Amino acid sequence: MQQNLKQDWTSLISRFTDNQSLIAESWSKIEKHYSGKNRAYHNLVHINNMLQEAAKLETEIADKEVVHLAIWFHDIIYNPLSKENEKASAEFAKSILSQTNLSPARIEKCYTLIMQTVKHQPAETDHLDDKLLVDFDLEILSRDWEAYKIYSGQVRKEYWMYPSPLFKNGRKKAMGKFLERTTIYQTPFYQTEKEAKARENIKREMEELL
Repeated sequence: MQQNLKQDWTSLISRFTDNQSLIAESWSKIEKHYSGKNRAYHNLVHINNMLQEAAKLETEIADKEVVHLAIWFHDIIYNPLSKENEKASAEFAKSILSQTNLSPARIEKCYTLIMQTVKHQPAETDHLDDKLLVDFDLEILSRDWEAYKIYSGQVRKEYWMYPSPLFKNGRKKAMGKFLERTTIYQTPFYQTEKEAKARENIKREMEELL
């Protein structure tokens, strides 16, 4: 998988620069950040899964290249103790992309896309690309229960520093907010195909956290 991802990244970034040092350095940074020892879930497997989701719905995406860039960068900075991860990741993306010939408008769009993952709830007026990115990121919630259990266990590993009662309370509060929404997913496909299973999984997890 890692080699395929490297090829995918190289192909993508090469559309906007022929600077071989930048291409190599950007991959090195991506690989290093997403392979951190505490990255049980927010790692390259997660990125790969999101890219696969994007491939399924690529005809719906207006700016495929920028959405893919946002997928690559959206979790590049990840510290469970910080509330600034998305902003830091968006700034990181901008620092890399500003060295390419990607237009300022598209760099800003990438920044905005990444920032949508703060609350995972774009406004109704936001572009479909924003909504799709959020749904790609949350697709894991709709997997079969065994896969969902692995995901939730990986999240627990990332929050290893919190004692069990504190983690459980925080997790229930965070996941409960999804259930309070009219819909978890933002786009028709995900609402039709995945909404019910995601809600079922979240409810089951919250019951097991009691």
